[in-house]
Order: sequence, then C-alpha cells, then structure tokens
Amino acid sequence: MQPFGNILGRGAIAAAACSLVVPGALVHRAPPVRHVFLLVLENESYDITFGAQTKAPYLARTLPQQGALLAGYFGIGHSSLDNYIAMISGQAPNEETQGDCGTFTEFHLTAAQLDPNGQALGSGCVYPTMVKTIADQLEAAHLSWKGYMEDLGGDPAKEAAACGHPAIGAKDRTTHREPTDQYATKHNPFFYFHSLIDDPARCTAHVVNLSQLPADLATAATTPNYSFITPNLCHDGHDTPCVDREPGGLVSANAFLEHWVPMITSSPAFKQDGLLIITFDEGLDPAACCGEKGLPGAAHPPGWSGPGGGRVGAVLLSPFITGGTVSAEPYNHYSMLRWIEDLFGLASLGYAGDAQLTTFGADVFTAR
Repeated sequence: MQPFGNILGRGAIAAAACSLVVPGALVHRAPPVRHVFLLVLENESYDITFGAQTKAPYLARTLPQQGALLAGYFGIGHSSLDNYIAMISGQAPNEETQGDCGTFTEFHLTAAQLDPNGQALGSGCVYPTMVKTIADQLEAAHLSWKGYMEDLGGDPAKEAAACGHPAIGAKDRTTHREPTDQYATKHNPFFYFHSLIDDPARCTAHVVNLSQLPADLATAATTPNYSFITPNLCHDGHDTPCVDREPGGLVSANAFLEHWVPMITSSPAFKQDGLLIITFDEGLDPAACCGEKGLPGAAHPPGWSGPGGGRVGAVLLSPFITGGTVSAEPYNHYSMLRWIEDLFGLASLGYAGDAQLTTFGADVFTAR
C-alpha cells in the first residue's frame, strides 16, 4: 500500500478558490442531520474526475463550491458489488462479490457466527439473515429508508419492479443492457441480503424505481431518513458509450447530477436538515486508506491486486457545510457507514466498527 500522503499528492485539489480546513483543531459536535441522501457513481479515479481536464465540471467545480470536497475518500475493493455491499453492511469483499456475482449464489459460511469484527466468514453473494444492513438498523430504530434504483423494472422479463432480484442460483440477467432498461442488480446492494429479500412486501416497499423520488421529496415527512440512489449503467458513468447512444462516462454522470441534485437540494427535507453524499464505488487502482482490512481467509485482498479500491473523492452538500470546504482527511466507504450509523444512534456494522476509522468531523461540517 502506498502512503496516503503520496497518493493524495498525485493530483491537484479541485478548486483553487476552495479553502482547506485543517482537521482536529476543534472538538466537533455532530450536525443535526436527519435526512441523508447517498448517490453512487461508477469507476473513476480522483485525478480524472476532479482534475484539470475533467469531463464533469458540475460535479468537480460547481458542487464543491456549494459544499465540501473530500479529496482523500477511497473505495474499498474491486469490482463494483463489493463496494456497494460495504456501504450498507460493513462486509468485506469475498471472491464472489469481487466478481460482481454474475450468478446469484448463496453465501456459504465457513463459521456459524460472525467473527469479532462482524464479518461473515466464507464466500458468496446473498448473505444469510444474521448479516444485517443499515436498512435493518434504521427500521429497528423506527427510522425510514428507501433505495431508489433507476430503470428498476424497465423490462419485466429481466427484473420485476417489485423486489426483482434474480432467483437464487440463477444467472443475473441485468448484465444485458437495453435502451429502456440499463438497471444492474450489482449496483443495488439491498438485494444481496436475506434479511430483506425474504420479506417480498417489505422489499417492494423500500427498493423502488428512481421515478418515485420526486414525489417522496415533496415534503419532509415523506422523505426517507436515508435514501440510497443508484443511476442506471449509463448515468452512473459505468458504460462509455451507452446502449441508447448517450456518451456515458463522466459526461452522462454529470448531466444526471445537473438534473437530480437541484431537485434534492431544493426539497424541504434537505433544506431543513439534509446531507447529500456523492461518491464513486471504486477507482482505477488498488490503493487503500484508513487501515483497511480484508476478509479473513479470502482468496484475494480487497482490491484483488492490492489492499483497496483506489482514491475516488466525494462531494458533500448540506446546510451544515460551508461552500468551498476541502478536506484531505482519509475516509472510505466504511468511514461513511460508521458516520451515518453514529448520526442515527445505531451500532457499527462489520468493518464500520474498526477503531482506526476516522469519521466526518469539523473538517467537513464547517457551517456555524
């Protein structure tokens, strides 16, 4: 693993007009955020997204001037699915999630209980009910959540709109793109947990097509406390070009953000007490931060050829953040999960409980 400082030094920090906040100078009191929106894009390194030749100027230039740029934010693995699973459960990559689970297999346990770090030992795709997600935690705490998945149910022959996960043991048909359906199961982490999919009515109520988001944003009361937003394979930047002839990559991701971000930030819930986190699942290298650990007994390290998922960066928007803030503090997907759990008074799941993690603090929430 390369030292964090060397990794950060490879690229210029995004906007020259942004002011760098030195963390650790003040005791930080968590902001009263009660509505978290997490929007995940695909497969890009920090230097490309936020560099001088960026193809996403709205993300790289406009939005950091409205909020905070986390220049030291990292993915935790390769390929996609292991990162999404980590974001909601704290589970580390295993050989099958690293391969994006082209077949929807059961997770085969090699130990009957979670290990001391909350890890399910073994390999597979669909985690047993003893493995919980932040969705389970939020409901137990009487808080609301939804996953908003663009194009979910666009082609019912591939996936149903109502809890349309592949059958256990079947091939994942959403790897095939269509102009009217570019949804991918591997970018919807909730479907990989028996704790959700074994209750179809609950699953259907909570994991919905992105088209439902505008109605839910109409009032603070109808906006979930936690919203996980996944664009389709074109609008998240995964495909270049796209099957519908859009350019894809950062160009299409930038256009998606230009449409959806103002809708979120103008909503009553966001204005009242919201936080929008925009990040990427993984970068283009296997660098890591934050003392990241792999799964005991795994065939490969989290980044397959290295310890992590690479530096990707993140942009955070909130009434509690002063525009133009830049933080160089190292964070990863486990850090993010831990911060959200702490915010809502929830226990730490999996590697989100690692004592070495630093969570968002006074370096980010700079508004007074």
